[in-house]
Amino acid sequence: MRLYTLVLSILLFSCKDALDTVTSDPYTEIQKALSINPSALENYAAQGKPAYVNKDNTGPNAITDKAATLGRVLFYDKNLSTNNTIACASCHKQEFAFGDTAISSLGVENGRTERHSMRLINTRYANEAKFFWNERAASLEAQTTMPIVDHLEMGFSGQTGRGNITSLLTKLNGIGYYKELFTLAYGDATITEARMQTALAQFIRSIQSFDSKYDIGRAQVGNDGAPFPNFNAQENAGKNLFLAPPIFNAASERIGGGFGCQGCHQAPEFDIDPNSRNNGFIGVIGSTNTDLTNTRSPSLRDILNAAGVANTPFMHTAVPVTIRQVLAHYNSIAAPARNTNLDARLKPNNIGQNLQMTPDEINSMVAFLRTLTGKDVYTNKKWGNPFL
Repeated sequence: MRLYTLVLSILLFSCKDALDTVTSDPYTEIQKALSINPSALENYAAQGKPAYVNKDNTGPNAITDKAATLGRVLFYDKNLSTNNTIACASCHKQEFAFGDTAISSLGVENGRTERHSMRLINTRYANEAKFFWNERAASLEAQTTMPIVDHLEMGFSGQTGRGNITSLLTKLNGIGYYKELFTLAYGDATITEARMQTALAQFIRSIQSFDSKYDIGRAQVGNDGAPFPNFNAQENAGKNLFLAPPIFNAASERIGGGFGCQGCHQAPEFDIDPNSRNNGFIGVIGSTNTDLTNTRSPSLRDILNAAGVANTPFMHTAVPVTIRQVLAHYNSIAAPARNTNLDARLKPNNIGQNLQMTPDEINSMVAFLRTLTGKDVYTNKKWGNPFL
């Protein structure tokens, strides 16, 4: 009887161990640290886009829910900085259309970015494939880890005793939820810079905004030039000014047409034309030097919040803080000889343009630009902080 009881006990314990092995949760570390359910991931891969949006620069790095989820965690994780104080999201805040209200964003050990942080809206639908204001990153994938290895930003530069990207990979290997997230995304727990870049780029490309008043109107007409039925007269007038090229006299003074914004910021994506050159802002933050290399800009979507206030300062210098200041800049362009990279569209007849904007025209342009603001991108939890 005793032998029978012993054998039965052994069998029961063996069955329990086998059952525990089968039913053990492979995502315990994720659930401890993150508000993510690996069995019910957010939708990143199948969001869709309006029929009138034609650009898509996804390329071979197609968005998947699993890799974009990993990218979201990487984007918000301060462990990606040398002293655990700075994440990508520290400079690209959801409530400001993934930009920063600071002129120069704070990095590790009081380092500061050399340029104002660019907003991240609809990067997937950008016509320009290069990134940063001076286009030094050939792709979004390449861009994603450049702030991480920047000495002033996230610090893994390998300089002054700091670790490098290899040090970061070792650090992430010691964090339980990354082993689970990389396995979820890629099938195994191997952490590499290339995998980080792929995941971060997928998450950033997933951040999209197509629920604005402009989108509601554009869906009802055949082209951008048609009057939008949901726009008031002022908004339609601003749209026409945005789209129509200006007509200049020999002195480069506008005598007809619109403001020509469409020439560089092409609707319906409102991204920058890849052939655009410098726009007249040649300053350097905190310096009297000049910099002619800045030729990119983010999409004009969501430059203003729902109240019509700028989400962040404008341009790489963050000098203009209101949209009216931006319009004042383009209204009368200075074309100093030292700016050898000024866009030709801003200096007809080789003279800086004078658009001679009227107060009514400025009000109409502001009204139109407000129609480009969406709602979902500011609050949707799939783009928000996943940490508990």
